[in-house]
Amino acid sequence: MSVIKMQAPDSEAKPQSGGAMDRVVERKGLSKKVKLGIGGGLALVAAVTFYSMAPDAGSQTVAADRITISTVAKGRFDDFLPLRARVTPLVTVYLDAVEGGRVEKVLVEDGAMVQQGQLLAVLSNSDLQLNLLARQTEVSREVNSMRSQELALAQTQMQDERAVIEAELAADKAKRQYEMQKPLAEKGFVSGKVFRDSRDEYISMRERADVLRRGQAVNQRLQTSQLAQLRASNASLSGSLDIARATLDALNLRAPVSGQLTAFSIQVGQSMNRGERLGQIDSAGRNKLVAQVDEFYLGRVQPGQIATADWSGKHYKLKVAKIYPQVRNGTFEVDFQFIGDEPTDIQRGQTLQTRLTLGDPTPALLLPNGAFYNETGGAWVFVVTPGGDEAVKRQVRLGRRNADYIEVLEGLEPGEKVLTSPYTGFADKDRLDLETK
Repeated sequence: MSVIKMQAPDSEAKPQSGGAMDRVVERKGLSKKVKLGIGGGLALVAAVTFYSMAPDAGSQTVAADRITISTVAKGRFDDFLPLRARVTPLVTVYLDAVEGGRVEKVLVEDGAMVQQGQLLAVLSNSDLQLNLLARQTEVSREVNSMRSQELALAQTQMQDERAVIEAELAADKAKRQYEMQKPLAEKGFVSGKVFRDSRDEYISMRERADVLRRGQAVNQRLQTSQLAQLRASNASLSGSLDIARATLDALNLRAPVSGQLTAFSIQVGQSMNRGERLGQIDSAGRNKLVAQVDEFYLGRVQPGQIATADWSGKHYKLKVAKIYPQVRNGTFEVDFQFIGDEPTDIQRGQTLQTRLTLGDPTPALLLPNGAFYNETGGAWVFVVTPGGDEAVKRQVRLGRRNADYIEVLEGLEPGEKVLTSPYTGFADKDRLDLETK
C-alpha cells in the first residue's frame, strides 16, 4: 500500500476567485446594419408586390359569366321601331252639361248605340225658365217700341213727300200764271204790278219746292240710317231671345254625333253642375292606335310614315296621323290611323304589336342592341381585347337602332367583341379585368 503525500498549499499564495471564470464569448452572425438593410429590402419587395397586385383605380374585376359579350358584324339594317299600341276610338265627343239642372229623365243606358240628335236625358232648371220668360217680355216690349218708331219715321217720310208734291203743284200753277201774263203785260193788257206779283210768286214757289226736295233727301237719308239701326237692334234682341231659348233647350241632352255612348252614369234626381262631364260618344266601328315612343325618336317620327300591326295572324297597314311632341317620363305620344280595313274583333283598350318603319333597309356595320345604350348614349363602349381577359373603354359613334341591332358609324371593326349588357357599377372605369371561373 503506497502513501501519497499531498503538497500543502502555499500560505502566501492568494485564493482564486470565481470571477476569473466569466469571459465574453463572441458570437459569429449578421451585423445590425446588415439586418436593417435586409428588412428594408423585404419591405420594398412587399410594397412593390402589393402595388403590382392591387387593382387600379380606373379598373375593376368583373366575372365573365355575369356580362354579355356580342360581336360586331356586317349585315342589313332594318330601320323600324317596335311599339305596343293601344286601341282607342278614332273620334270621341264629350257630353258636358251646358247648363246645370236636375235630372228628370234618363232615356238611354251606358254602352248603347245612339244616333245624332237622339234625346238622351232631360234636365230641369226653374231659374232658366224664369229668365226666359223675363227675356221674352223684355224683347216684346223693345220690339213694340221699335215698331212704333218705324211707324213714326214712315209717317214723317210720307208727310215730307206730301209737302214736296204740294209745293211742286203750287210752283207749277204760279209758272203757268206767270207765262200767261207775260205776253199780255208786254202788250199792256196786264198792269206791271200784277205781272211782277205773279213773277215773284212763281220764283218763291219754285224755291220753296227746291228747299222741300233737299230737306226730303236729308230726312230720307237720316231715316234710312235710323231704320237700319232699329232693325239691327231688333235682330239682336231676337237673337238674344233665341239664345235664351237654346239655353233652355240645352236641358234636353241630345247626341251630337252617332256612335257608342260610354261613361254615361247619371241618375234621375241627380243635380248636375254647369260644365260637368256627363259621358262621351265614341265613333262606331272606327278605331285608332295610340303608342308611347321613346324621346330618342322624336326627330325621326313624321306624319304619314307607314306602320303595320299584327292581329290574329294578319297584318294591317297604318300611318302616323298625329304626333304629340310633349315629352313625359321620357316618351311622347303618336296616333296611328288604319289604312283600309281594320280588325273587326278588337276591343278598345287592347294593345297591338306595331312596327313603325322609319327608313329603307341598308347595309351597315351592326352591333347587337343591349342595355348598355341607356347608360352610354352610344358615345362609348367596353371593347374586349384580343386575349379575352380585359375590356377597355373606347369612344365610338353609333347611329340608328332597332329592337335587334344598332348601326355602327365609327370606332368599331367587324369581328370585335363588345360588352352589351348593362354597365351598372363600372361605368366610371376605363378598364375591366374579366375573371373566368
